[in-house]
Amino acid sequence: MKLSPQRKFKNLLFKFLLTLASVSVLIPLILIFNFLLQKGSMALSLDFFLNEPKPVGELGGGMAHAIVGSLTMVGLSALISVPIGILCGVFLSEYRQGKIAAILKFTIDILTGIPSIVIGIFSYLIFVVTMKSFSAWAGAFALSIIILPIVTRTTEEILKLIPKHVREAGLALGLPKWKVILHIVLKGSKNSLITGVILAISRASGETAPLLFTAFGSMYFSDKLTEPMASLPVQIYNYAISPYDDWQRQAWAGAFTLILICLGLNISARLFFKRKELKKFFVRKS
Repeated sequence: MKLSPQRKFKNLLFKFLLTLASVSVLIPLILIFNFLLQKGSMALSLDFFLNEPKPVGELGGGMAHAIVGSLTMVGLSALISVPIGILCGVFLSEYRQGKIAAILKFTIDILTGIPSIVIGIFSYLIFVVTMKSFSAWAGAFALSIIILPIVTRTTEEILKLIPKHVREAGLALGLPKWKVILHIVLKGSKNSLITGVILAISRASGETAPLLFTAFGSMYFSDKLTEPMASLPVQIYNYAISPYDDWQRQAWAGAFTLILICLGLNISARLFFKRKELKKFFVRKS
């Protein structure tokens, strides 16, 4: 079929606009990454990843304590929120009719839209005021509130993609509903669920405001979850507003490291999903 010049022009214009929109999305990311690379690479060294901060006035030191603290609190928050989020997502997908599901859906929608600083203040009142101390547990609780609605929504939307006849086939074979959900629905969507969980953790790992009100921060390694604990976002914030040039350079290095961690989580999630898809493709071919 031969296209008229007018339709060809419209097609070219539409392609140009799509390309322009794609480039406009990529440009800010490239500029931010390039800027952090230039500023942060100067302070990156083995010392930065292995040592605690040096006293004021001494050059060197690092953010090892903050990196370990971030990984600890993000890991704890994932252990708290991911199982609950998946269960809530399953409930909203499989038992969506009824008042309980409507209330749960409304609650998750509210949680999704709450600013992180409000979550930090709420966690401060619940944990810090009650325990009369900043702690890693309070930070993990705050981050878990951020992760929970993302995991719930992701699980719900992924499970909705499973065809209805797949569930009906399991029920027709005499399987109880819980076995159909566990062995058919969840098993069939586990790759997408893992990807969604990794992206949710990536989203929480860069939060600063909740940790300022809960874990507060520390200049040393801490192995007690009931005490204040350093985190990379808070350490970057404290160093960035300090009057010391060396700390400001380390703040840029910390920001670059945080971007690399978030980028690594996002890339690993997508590679995991692609690897599983490729494996399925080659198994089908053979």
